[in-house]
Amino acid sequence: MSTLLSGLKQHSVVVADTGDFAAMRKYQPRDATTNPSLLLKAATMPEYSELVAKAASDAKAGAPSPEVAVHRCMDLLAVGFGLEILKIVPNRVSTEVDARLSFNTQASVEKAHHLIALYEAAGIPRERILIKLASTWEGIQAAALLKADGIHCNLTLLFSFAQAVACAEAGVQLISPFVGRILDWYKKSTGTASYAPAEDPGVKSVTRIYAYYKKFGYKTEVMGASFRNLDEILQLAGCDLLTISPALLEELQSHEGSVEARLVPALADTLPLDRIHLDENGFRWQHNEDQMATEKLSEGIRLFAADSLKLEKYLRENVLK
Repeated sequence: MSTLLSGLKQHSVVVADTGDFAAMRKYQPRDATTNPSLLLKAATMPEYSELVAKAASDAKAGAPSPEVAVHRCMDLLAVGFGLEILKIVPNRVSTEVDARLSFNTQASVEKAHHLIALYEAAGIPRERILIKLASTWEGIQAAALLKADGIHCNLTLLFSFAQAVACAEAGVQLISPFVGRILDWYKKSTGTASYAPAEDPGVKSVTRIYAYYKKFGYKTEVMGASFRNLDEILQLAGCDLLTISPALLEELQSHEGSVEARLVPALADTLPLDRIHLDENGFRWQHNEDQMATEKLSEGIRLFAADSLKLEKYLRENVLK
């Protein structure tokens, strides 16, 4: 009998949610995705010291000030990890724009172009890169502008249906709805200790988005993210992509069994869904009406920004001295 991981790969593209190269080699995902939290963890690990040292050396060369060197090093480190990841995964890597730019469309576009230029200078075509942006209105508009330049984006920190609709209307390549963080909020807010897999609020959110996209022919890919348990993952088998941590990949690899596709295009015909259009005012209102999404988006941006600051501090004090 096959493992749950091999069974899952029959229905969804499996993506490694890690900066750990060894884990990628072990579980053989098609894509990989990183974020500031994962980069912070990886940058402090001895096995990546050479990669970090090279980024630091290149950042310091000709830098007019220490702070410029820090900012250069951040970008070079993100791309350096991405380049190593692309030696392992056959398809794409997601590289994140600084969360502190989440409310600045133009600055996000400029940063994305800079990251793509670094990849292309290293011989990697832009088709293999997904630029990660927070799913703010400004981030979504940045993704639309970048698409016109042939740069594809992964809209992360997605919690509300309004965010998903706006991303689809902008022609975004891929969205990352955060299943586990949605569950976390509802468990804390309602005092509910656990949910049946099909009733998990994060699972229900992704199921609705998937069905909406399929019903109305949107090409935006849905990648479930931020999982807390195997039940969430298996309940979303059939989702376009699923990005999974090494710990949960290990559980999937360790268990034998068959996996049934839960999300299939025909699901769109079974749910009462009407097509909607959102301009900026409509987006902001509908997103604001979702308390969970409003709180989790704000929190997520702050957490990613905080990890970027920690990484800058680490580089300043330990690497760029």
